[in-house]
Amino acid sequence: MNLLNRHIIYLIGIGGIGMSALARYFLQQGKIIAGYDRTPSSITRELEDAGAYIHYSEDVTTVPMVVQTAPNNDILVIYTPAISQESPLFQYVKNQKFSIFKRAEVLGFICNDYPTIAVAGTHGKTTISSLIAHIIHYAQQDCIAFLGGIIKNYHSNFIYNEKPHWAVAEADEYDRSFLHLSPMAAVITAIDPDHLDIYKTYDALKQAYSDF
Repeated sequence: MNLLNRHIIYLIGIGGIGMSALARYFLQQGKIIAGYDRTPSSITRELEDAGAYIHYSEDVTTVPMVVQTAPNNDILVIYTPAISQESPLFQYVKNQKFSIFKRAEVLGFICNDYPTIAVAGTHGKTTISSLIAHIIHYAQQDCIAFLGGIIKNYHSNFIYNEKPHWAVAEADEYDRSFLHLSPMAAVITAIDPDHLDIYKTYDALKQAYSDF
């Protein structure tokens, strides 16, 4: 998708485990990375060391100049549902008419270019997706992997290969995010009543898994 050709990627909530994996991916693609998070962390420090411009205030004047001065058709904004759309930053990027997408949508754009194994479920997603990615990587069947935790073997929540044959993604059921993926294979670990603030009923949750 041509949105992925934008030169500047601005991530609102860049320190989150899913968002930071996307940031690492785009850094490997040679993009200029900027982002916001509420507090510094080991993840944000690693991203800054890798070249990302990160600010920790919702004051729009603290948005990195690389974002403020760029043409709006050269910026892709990615946000996490944890960020309120009423926040000053979200209103800023909306008023600037940047292209704005949820994390799950962008993950789908990336993974849909590869045969993808997606792992969903109430428990065990990170463990199983990490094991699958490690097996593929160890078998020298190059993959990219977007994982929900920092994996000891790789010291990262993202596994990168320059010419991947596969993608592995931890698929989040919150807000029906996993429906943005079109995996070749779907793994479901367990379906317990969860996120009923979104789904309202257990039957609706099970239907979403069926759709996935």
